[in-house]
Amino acid sequence: MLKILDDRQREHLFGSAPRRVVSLVPSDTLTVAELGCQGALVGRTDYCELPEEVVAKLPSVGGTKNPKIDAICDLSPDLVIANQEENTRSDLDKLIQRGIRVYVAFPKRVADGVAHMARLARIFHVASEPRVRVLCKQAYDAVREAEAALGKRPPVRTFCPIWMKPLMTIHGTTFISDMLTLAGADNVFADRERRYPLAADLGRAEPMDPSLIEGRDIRYPRVTMEEVVARAPELILLPDEPHPFSEEDADVFRATPTPAAQRGAVVRTGGKDLCWYGARSATALPKLRTLVDMYRGERVA
Repeated sequence: MLKILDDRQREHLFGSAPRRVVSLVPSDTLTVAELGCQGALVGRTDYCELPEEVVAKLPSVGGTKNPKIDAICDLSPDLVIANQEENTRSDLDKLIQRGIRVYVAFPKRVADGVAHMARLARIFHVASEPRVRVLCKQAYDAVREAEAALGKRPPVRTFCPIWMKPLMTIHGTTFISDMLTLAGADNVFADRERRYPLAADLGRAEPMDPSLIEGRDIRYPRVTMEEVVARAPELILLPDEPHPFSEEDADVFRATPTPAAQRGAVVRTGGKDLCWYGARSATALPKLRTLVDMYRGERVA
């Protein structure tokens, strides 16, 4: 009997590999398939895009924030894979109350995401298979190589927004920020917490007392363009998800008096490489390291 704790510290016992799985996390849908267990998937979300040939055959149960509880239950899953941040607690609790086993992950670091993939490999009883061992080793090696390179060269001061209107970015305790760090970038808003209410986040009012916002997520601050300029990023990365930053958005940042704009270092990039944990990290981390390295130096354009 395999005993595993999920990231909500809930104990799960697996006597055999799950055979009917609903994934409520796009990156986990990919990871399960990369582990060779796509045959166990019976449902996914609207945002599960990869692998295309796998998700095309699976029914959707709705969005990550608003899944259809009845549709999930109708699929009779013996496991639902979820994420504490992407899925709402109320939806997950409804599934649990209806007798559905829900495994909840919440990796905040790239290494945590790789460890989560390794746990899934154990849950699906494929950890000893050669292709799975190669995949996990590739991902762990990517993290180790990136960690070993830290400190050998100065990091590139980087601004990475995740939404345009309102302009939002990431605190240092997020998965995306850790991915940036490992890629050789220095998140210029790593120390910036989200403040409540909105006026306080935008510097127009005093923030609420911390005791009044206990339990709220403070890792995704809303910032002003003036703050961005003041932080003087040398590189601005505009991902295509969760917000699909456009060329018009990029032009807004190119018009700012930032070192990034002056150096021609306002770059649109793939959001999956930044925020999809698990199997994606094995290839995404080396790719991001190469991207950041391209924008070192005095001027790149």
